[in-house]
Amino acid sequence: QVQLVESGGGLVQPGGSLKLSCAASGSRFSVYTMTWNRQGPGKQRELVAGITSDGSTNYADSVKGRFTIFRDNAKNTVYLQMNSLHPEDTAVYYCNAHLPWTDYWGQGTQVTVSS
Repeated sequence: QVQLVESGGGLVQPGGSLKLSCAASGSRFSVYTMTWNRQGPGKQRELVAGITSDGSTNYADSVKGRFTIFRDNAKNTVYLQMNSLHPEDTAVYYCNAHLPWTDYWGQGTQVTVSS
């Protein structure tokens, strides 16, 4: 079992930055592929960024060059550094821990980009 707790969301102006954190409980954090996903108002949940156990990363086209995902296995934590935020980045951001046979989700953290 893995429990995920996101933090770091909030209200930010367009062009601003936020850093999200996702702390995982349980063992073997390093073997999981970790992803950040988001669900905007009236939209389906979408993958934002992912990082594998060996550190390979991938990003949605809409966030490439602006967002960075990284992990600290010693702290059982995955981060999402978000720069140059746009109003369309407004969403609830969810952390996910993935193995081929199971997924765990956090409760989400709200990010609002507005002036």
